[in-house]
Amino acid sequence: MRLLYTFIAFLFFFISSYTAVLSQDKLIDSLEHALTVNQVKDTVRVDILDHLSFLYYRKDLDKAIEYIEKAEALSYELNYSKGKGNAIYMRGVVELTKSNYDLAIEHFENAAQIYADNGIQKNIAGCYNGIGIIYSYQGNYEQSSIYYKKAQQSDEEAGMTKNIPNYIVNIGINHMKTGDYPKAIASFKASLKLFTELDNTLGIANSLKNIAVIYQEQGNYPLALEYDNKALSLAKKLQDSSGIANSYNNMAIIYKFQKKYDIALELLEKALSIQEKLENNKAIAGIKNNIATIYIKNEDNITAIKYLEEALEINRKISAKSQLAECLNNLGYVYVSLKKYDDANRYLEEAKNINLEIDYRDGLCYSYLGIADSYMEQKKYNNALTNALKSLEIANEVNLIDYQKEAHKLLAEIYEIKGDYKNALINHQQYKVLNDSLFNKENIEKITQLEYEYKYQERLDSASKRELKLTEKVAITNQYLKKSQRNYLYAIIAFLLVSILLGSIIFYLKFRNVKSKAQNIIMEQKLLRSQMTPHFIFNSLSILQGMILNKEEKKSVSYLSRFSKLLRIILENSRDKMVVLSQEIIAIENYLALQNLENEDFKFSIQIDETIDPLSFKIPPMLIQPFVENAIEHAFGNQKENKTIDIHLSYSDKKLICTITDNGIGVDFKSVDKSKHKKSLATTITNERLKLLSEDLKIKGSVTVEDRKKFNEKGTLVTIVIPYKIS
Repeated sequence: MRLLYTFIAFLFFFISSYTAVLSQDKLIDSLEHALTVNQVKDTVRVDILDHLSFLYYRKDLDKAIEYIEKAEALSYELNYSKGKGNAIYMRGVVELTKSNYDLAIEHFENAAQIYADNGIQKNIAGCYNGIGIIYSYQGNYEQSSIYYKKAQQSDEEAGMTKNIPNYIVNIGINHMKTGDYPKAIASFKASLKLFTELDNTLGIANSLKNIAVIYQEQGNYPLALEYDNKALSLAKKLQDSSGIANSYNNMAIIYKFQKKYDIALELLEKALSIQEKLENNKAIAGIKNNIATIYIKNEDNITAIKYLEEALEINRKISAKSQLAECLNNLGYVYVSLKKYDDANRYLEEAKNINLEIDYRDGLCYSYLGIADSYMEQKKYNNALTNALKSLEIANEVNLIDYQKEAHKLLAEIYEIKGDYKNALINHQQYKVLNDSLFNKENIEKITQLEYEYKYQERLDSASKRELKLTEKVAITNQYLKKSQRNYLYAIIAFLLVSILLGSIIFYLKFRNVKSKAQNIIMEQKLLRSQMTPHFIFNSLSILQGMILNKEEKKSVSYLSRFSKLLRIILENSRDKMVVLSQEIIAIENYLALQNLENEDFKFSIQIDETIDPLSFKIPPMLIQPFVENAIEHAFGNQKENKTIDIHLSYSDKKLICTITDNGIGVDFKSVDKSKHKKSLATTITNERLKLLSEDLKIKGSVTVEDRKKFNEKGTLVTIVIPYKIS
């Protein structure tokens, strides 16, 4: 019997030194089996109970508490000092998970005292680490890092190396919170290297997740999503509920920035369900805050306020200052949109003061931007300008691309209103550059590819599991049927093969559907980017330069105002799948006016039937402009006078119809003239767009081009049937 217990003790200490060889489920099963087989109350049993409580706390808190209580009771019965310290330490871990910080610190300090009194040096570091985590949650990053370094020093003195990467990760998180991203990412990559050398899968996943957060903060969404997918895959293999929830939460934030709100909300709800089971109040508050931001984007302010107030109450209770400031910022933004400026300013100022107190640069940047937005809405432009500039200064210091973009956008609007067109143009150009860096073709294609690979891998894993189960069933059935009739065996094998075949067919069809959707997303983004020819932009800037050189100040200011307004409308429209008809008409008017401003080369008109309310109809952006551009560039040939372009919008038989008429040389003449036998790229792309839009909106769209000589008139007639929605 003593030999058996010696073997069990060896098995336990081998497992506790490192557990990467076996999965957590197998390890838990082995330890629980050892408890069942051997009922002797000794220190080995205490150690097994303690280790089981550690394995369960990230996946089943109630089960963890059950094992802690058993370990603690048996430790006091045996007067086993190490067991007492371990049980009290695990109570601290549980209270930390539940965000009861004062109680958690008390448990960690008591455990550290027991370890010190009994010369158990190697266990003290864990207590220091736990206290460091609590101070970090409370926004006291300096004190937090002091405890992490004490933990690292304690382990080094005890000759323990396996936990040192954990302290490096935690110090990196503190650097991230204070906006020192270079030091943060250096810490995370150093910890990743050490965890990899130790073959610590849980540590690797944690480092990957934190690296993803850094890239997300800096606006590098494809790289962030790539690291998040790796972390999620490892967390699922470990069945680490907390890690899975964290990955879902991080991925949801990326999808929110990509305006995929349905996917983001689905991931956040999964994360919330997991954290509620773990009773992790800090994580619950953070996820509710993120859910609120989705409802803000969807303009459901009532639901957003509900989630934010719930998160605010939790954060005040647990003194999670950085999260508290984030909730206050979001509430401020909601009340700005509701035009309740006193409430908005109160929340935003409180958030700003907290962020200043804890030196949380990311949150402070957000606070200044919200305050600037509030003043902008109240037409207090000087105050708005001061706060927007402060936000931009911080965003530049810590390289927060998304905040840089929003600050430049707001500054462009403020300067334009104040008549400072030079600074308005500079900031608008900076906004465009940053926006393109976040939403360029490569980023969109990379994110789509990663999303597709993630879904494909999930399906492969699922298919592999199903295949494994079916294989096991075949083997069991085969053994059983050796004693029965061979015909039944053939029938069952045939049935299983048919099931596998059908499953493969269904998987292939779903795979093809996912791939098709991914290709459509890439195609749509590519089509929306073809909006204005470089030729037009170059000509416009050349004309503007000429006006400035000729000192035509009023004319150049008017031209610049129209040009910047047109660019702004196009940039804003490019972010949306559908835009209000009135906004599209304004863009066309500005485009025609710009083309005609220098020489008044042609006359144009835009007519809208009384049956159409331009504010009610929503249409895809930039459908009409390519054909107007085509008319200007190609319709008139050598014709010098009496050039006209007429645009007419009508609504009949539930069809929204736009006609573009010119009195030029006609489409038949152009087709004969080989020098002009070039089909407009924008026109071709618009035709391709109409095919996609017709399928998406379930409304048929089409384009026809006719020569007006068939009506005994001169010129070309373009008729566009536009897919639409009515608000």
